[in-house]
Amino acid sequence: MADEPANPTEAGGAEDADAMAAEWEKMAGGDDGAPAEGEAAADGEAGPGGTRVLNQDEIDSLLGFQEEDGGAGDRSGIRAILDSSLVSYERLPMLEVVFDRLVRMLSTSMRNFTSDNVEVSLDSITSVRFGDYLNSIPLPAMMAVYQAEEWDNYGLLTVDSALIYSIVDVLLGGRRGTAAMRIEGRPYTTIERNLVERMIHLVLADLCSAFEPLTPVNFKFERLETNPRFATIARPGNAAILARLRVDMDDRGGRVEILLPYATIEPVREVLLQMFMGEKFGRDSIWETHLANELKSTDVQIEAVLDEVTMSLRDVMNWKVGSQILLNSVPTSPIDLRCGNVSLFSGNMGRKGLQVAIRVDERIMKQHEPD
Repeated sequence: MADEPANPTEAGGAEDADAMAAEWEKMAGGDDGAPAEGEAAADGEAGPGGTRVLNQDEIDSLLGFQEEDGGAGDRSGIRAILDSSLVSYERLPMLEVVFDRLVRMLSTSMRNFTSDNVEVSLDSITSVRFGDYLNSIPLPAMMAVYQAEEWDNYGLLTVDSALIYSIVDVLLGGRRGTAAMRIEGRPYTTIERNLVERMIHLVLADLCSAFEPLTPVNFKFERLETNPRFATIARPGNAAILARLRVDMDDRGGRVEILLPYATIEPVREVLLQMFMGEKFGRDSIWETHLANELKSTDVQIEAVLDEVTMSLRDVMNWKVGSQILLNSVPTSPIDLRCGNVSLFSGNMGRKGLQVAIRVDERIMKQHEPD
């Protein structure tokens, strides 16, 4: 009697729980109740109490790190949630126009600067987080911090080591057909920094000219850094637009990367949202011309005001049939011609045939009130 449960319901619940646990173990282990040999790594192992352990592929798929189609990262899972706040640069169509202009102008400027055959091409325009970009910069490199004076914010321009050594080699008379010599593991010399700084001033000047048709802006060079930690101009989680340019000089060359945080371009966001150069939202020049021509042939009602008298509402309510209103006007007083509440002309009253007429003497120009 002591071994029997005090409550039959509790005994039935315990048996149901044991049966459910056994069923879970059978589902996790296979049809025969035990995991098949060689399937533990693929389908996961059943832990204590029937808990299923995820394998590495399932974890990667959940986090969004699973690679498909030859290495293209899957944007599903937690990774997609984390990156959902990034604004796509495709929502700013005029940026592509700006960088296309920059490529054409920079190709000419670099040819004049190096006296060599230089080709500049645009590799990509992407949206990144500022912190992720700083961590992805291959060192050694030079990072130039510049200020957009009209926008009151900063941007970043990165020159990789390959382009640094190529520019130094070309400007100091290196032979064509030989790759630039790299000496890793040492800081950049003053000569190298000065030569690269001259090229950075050139790129910033062309970037100003590329933005000029949209909005006037001056990109002012602030400082040159070699440590990414000292080139921080925004919070790590802030979104930014990254444009990668490729500079080729025969068999030498490298990359220039221009980074513009979204906070920097926010003052000109409305301009960058245009679909084409010079677009005016809500305006159509053809329709405006047609509307202006049709307005000239529109019939409007003109009122001739002899005089105006200000009276109290009490006196108006006491009006009766036969009441008289005294006007302060004489036959030679000027008449005000109005369209609605707008005074257009003034003239004198007269008669033409059997009709009362008004001769226009003066056009009333509306005075614009100062803002």
